[in-house]
Amino acid sequence: MEKKIILLADDDMDDTEMFCEALADIDESVICHTAENGSEALKILASLDQSPGVIFLDLNMPIMNGWECLKELKSDQRYKDIPVIMISTSSHRNDMDTAANLGAVCYFVKPNNFKDLKHVLKIITSNLNGNLKEAIKEIQAGNLQHVFVCDENNLKS
Repeated sequence: MEKKIILLADDDMDDTEMFCEALADIDESVICHTAENGSEALKILASLDQSPGVIFLDLNMPIMNGWECLKELKSDQRYKDIPVIMISTSSHRNDMDTAANLGAVCYFVKPNNFKDLKHVLKIITSNLNGNLKEAIKEIQAGNLQHVFVCDENNLKS
């Protein structure tokens, strides 16, 4: 079984725990590395043997926030093609636009509902190895209130 790697950077331990629990329920082959800020995420990324299929970045974190980390990722040749999904409790349109402009594939408003989180993560993880573009389109077609596709051009086919 091919392992699927995800990197999550989020300083909220409750959200991180819920995220990892949802992933474990969905797919045992997913390995989720977690960081408490963008700086730690970059260090973890540099130490991995295999790049993650997707990186989830929380917007508001100490030391290095999600925006700063996203800029670093997209300016680094080693990481610029890894899809990044921004996550936040904020649903402000300007945050979604900024995410798209900085190269994120998707903006995800953190759901309070475990079932909704599992649903979105199931679609993403089942399409990590090459078909993430279709997964993001499927999420968009499902019209989920907390998922906003940033820009299809940010997704490599």
